[in-house]
Amino acid sequence: MDTNVRDKIKSLLALKCITITKLAKLMTEKTGENYTFQKLSHKLRLSRITLKEAYIIADILDYKLEFIKK
Repeated sequence: MDTNVRDKIKSLLALKCITITKLAKLMTEKTGENYTFQKLSHKLRLSRITLKEAYIIADILDYKLEFIKK
């Protein structure tokens, strides 16, 4: 099953009424790394979100990522 990371994250953001700009600000606050709308939008568009960033985004959106054995 192939899930587009960008579409999944954008759907979760919409459910939480959070913009990419707000997510970038929250990620900057959480990590100390400078995230901007442009940087995050570019990473999403190119599907260049790292696993570490996916965990951070999930945490911010109050979700948990886990690997489950088939």
